[in-house]
Amino acid sequence: MLPADFPYFFCGLPFRAHQVGRKLNWLLAQGDIRQLIPGIYVDTRVPDTVQLRADALQLLVPADATVCGRAAAWLHGIDTTALGPDTFRPQWTFAERPSTEIHGLKVTTRAATAIELARHLPRPFALSAVDALLRSGMRAQDLEAAAARYFAPDSTSQAAQLLRLADGRAASPAESWLRLRLFDAGFPRPELQVPVEGHGRAYRLDLGYPDRPVDGRRLGLEYDSDQWHSSTRQQLRDETRRTELDTLGWHILQIRRPDLWGSYPALELAVGAFLCQHPRLPRRW
Repeated sequence: MLPADFPYFFCGLPFRAHQVGRKLNWLLAQGDIRQLIPGIYVDTRVPDTVQLRADALQLLVPADATVCGRAAAWLHGIDTTALGPDTFRPQWTFAERPSTEIHGLKVTTRAATAIELARHLPRPFALSAVDALLRSGMRAQDLEAAAARYFAPDSTSQAAQLLRLADGRAASPAESWLRLRLFDAGFPRPELQVPVEGHGRAYRLDLGYPDRPVDGRRLGLEYDSDQWHSSTRQQLRDETRRTELDTLGWHILQIRRPDLWGSYPALELAVGAFLCQHPRLPRRW
């Protein structure tokens, strides 16, 4: 039972904007409610779950429709960061699609969703979405079987290339985007979640080239988000870690958001200089 002095708005269930009328903006400004999807809100204390997402979509999706696109990926548990820069609007279709049921909602399967997103999302978000679907439990063989119905084995289409590049070991959307930058630049495919042993502890690098040493050193790349790598204490910890990895024969490139999304190809030039390889430029995104 909920405490009487802290009632959840609408018992913690998703609700439409018109149900609170003029109080909507005030509640948002107070931080009492948050938007789940356009037009649907919930109390901020309610944790994000697949059940909550299904309850929100059921307020909009017709009973006999199949949820698809980014909404399907969201319902499969994928974070919106991996799906695109803007809040998505729910998508559904009445056409026959490979589907499953999630909390009473008909939704395209993970593999069908991955192929749809690979075909229609901008390239960085298409890759991060497919990586996230693989990480969430989609089997690689299911994706390959589904893709075979759409693409020839040697297809050079955007979607086919991204599906071949997809890897469920990517631990965040940023790692997917970083890998795509390396691919577009023509560099060898990096290893993901590279283990490094030394100094009585184990390290793990986001991306790296453990089998391509240059002058006895190997190249590792790590994405440092503002959330976990911005304070003075965090930066000192990161510097200590890089120094330790340097003594183990690893040259670490620290990647921040401006490096990843900025217009200057500093990332490609730095990687190319270490690998003694000219990057393919200009950048594609």
